[in-house]
Amino acid sequence: MSKAFASQADLADRKITFEQLSPHCWAYTAEGDPNSGVIVGDRFIMVSDATATPAMARDLIARIRTVSDKPIKYVLLTHYHAVRVLGASAYAAEGMSEVIASQGTCELIAERGKEDMQSEMERFPRLFRNAESVPGLTWPTLVIGGGDPAKGEVPGRLTLDLGGVQVQVWHPGPGHTRGDTIAWVGAEQVLFSGDLVEYNAGVYTGDAHLEEWPATLEALRALGAQALVPGRGAAMRGTAKVNEALDYTKRWVETLYRCAREAAAADMDLKAAMAHTRKAMDPIFGQVFIYEHCLPFDVSRAYDEARGIKNPRIWTAERDKEMWAALQA
Repeated sequence: MSKAFASQADLADRKITFEQLSPHCWAYTAEGDPNSGVIVGDRFIMVSDATATPAMARDLIARIRTVSDKPIKYVLLTHYHAVRVLGASAYAAEGMSEVIASQGTCELIAERGKEDMQSEMERFPRLFRNAESVPGLTWPTLVIGGGDPAKGEVPGRLTLDLGGVQVQVWHPGPGHTRGDTIAWVGAEQVLFSGDLVEYNAGVYTGDAHLEEWPATLEALRALGAQALVPGRGAAMRGTAKVNEALDYTKRWVETLYRCAREAAAADMDLKAAMAHTRKAMDPIFGQVFIYEHCLPFDVSRAYDEARGIKNPRIWTAERDKEMWAALQA
């Protein structure tokens, strides 16, 4: 029997945790579902990753209101994926005046945001139960430009003063997407990584730049974070646990891409590349949340990149299902 498409069979609710990591930083996590981060200042609040729908965002807002009544002025889009950004409109009633993203993320929304929204809504029916509350694509109002770290250029940085705490926002390099953006609270050594870092969950690489991703992870490691809110998985406390999450993500990316290069060198087709990759990946990662969802998309992208397709192809709902059917046949 073929597997249910993506996460269409994953309909069980997850336990949500809202925990304080430092005097101003909080993590909103849900057992392998997409995480959000919260930075609470004396004047303003920032949310990193807006959630999938306004209905879902209202749950996060309710938890924020248990610790602060300050305006949620800033919403950071760590990247363009629908499951991270389409809840942003809910914060307008809470004082939001700026939606922040990198130039790369802004370009990706314009290039493929519509297709990604349809694709992800079909992949994750549980997360988009209230899709009717989504007014449309989320567009940034504040775009961070600057150089490309992968080319040795200095990236643009934005420093925000929330009152009693400063937050630096910048693009550390390509990885999960070409526009990944982080929030760093240096005084408290807390990193909000978005999907550049995952822990004990599937690492989605369908739109990734796999060759560059490990160097971006090392740039994050150099920060010396004492706490981390990854894109998925539990919040990490202490340098050892932060490094464990970085190592986990790096091992996934490097193993996946090595297998894809081997498959391409052997002139395997995509289905054979999938079987070859499973031999290396299943024993290490096969038990983690959304592994079976991620792997077909991951192998497809890694196989493309190994064959010289540097700019990830756009996923549409139709392409999703064609690929899935071909690999399940």
